[in-house]
Amino acid sequence: MRLSGKKVIALLSEDFEDLELWYPIYRLREEGAEVHLVAEEKDKTYLGKYGVPAKSDYSFEEVNSQEYDGILVPGGWAPDKLRRYTKVIELIREMNEDRKPIGQICHAGWVLISARILDGVTVTSTPGIRDDMENAGAIWKDEAVVVDGHIISARRPPDLPPYGKAFCDALAGE
Repeated sequence: MRLSGKKVIALLSEDFEDLELWYPIYRLREEGAEVHLVAEEKDKTYLGKYGVPAKSDYSFEEVNSQEYDGILVPGGWAPDKLRRYTKVIELIREMNEDRKPIGQICHAGWVLISARILDGVTVTSTPGIRDDMENAGAIWKDEAVVVDGHIISARRPPDLPPYGKAFCDALAGE
């Protein structure tokens, strides 16, 4: 239980990629971390692209980045919605400033682009947003997982096992 005492935000919005939300959450919980699902509305059930539900624990406005050790951004179509919330952008920027682990997979890079934190950062994503990532100043690699300091990125669901491990390692300070 190397992550006992650690708290992580998992951002949530409609049309998240089901596996990209739940796999990292379960991986973190297996290692002892406390994970809170945070969305626009508290106690609301959101549906993933394939119909898997997720109920939010808190609203964006209720959380403070100082009380958390890391943040996860799932892929799917949710990132296009998430990046429109000022509070989400603030959370990402604050986590970045504090060098806390930020996990992003697939289309989640859109949120980091909107937070303007990718200039000079080496990352991966779904190839579909490679141009977006590079236009934001990122150095894009076609690899399962890329770790650049506190930013952990992955391409798509088949990359979830190494992504989950890399995020847990970062959270553990390894």
